[in-house]
Amino acid sequence: MADDCVFCKIVNGDLPATRIREDEATVSFADLDPQAPVHILVVPRTHLRDLTEVGAHPEVAVALTRGIRALAEQERLTDFRTVFNTGAGAQQTVFHVHAHVLAGRPFSWPPG
Repeated sequence: MADDCVFCKIVNGDLPATRIREDEATVSFADLDPQAPVHILVVPRTHLRDLTEVGAHPEVAVALTRGIRALAEQERLTDFRTVFNTGAGAQQTVFHVHAHVLAGRPFSWPPG
């Protein structure tokens, strides 16, 4: 756990969040600034800065993808977008790796 990490504090129950799903390796909760009708963050309990650090921890990569799959099944999401922002230039604002799971509206490419 990083002492100054908002997501570590949510994972540990020190900050409130609308929790949607959790297991031994991940916590999923509603995004505070949703970009779609469904916008849920999937966060590993292990603090890693971003997706590039996950590559050195395959167990976290597996846990994240399992958490996303279980969330999608629980919420009955058949069509959804999963986004990882890596670095401030890509709009990562909390430096604890997390997946944005978005659904409930059509998505276009490029976004905008």
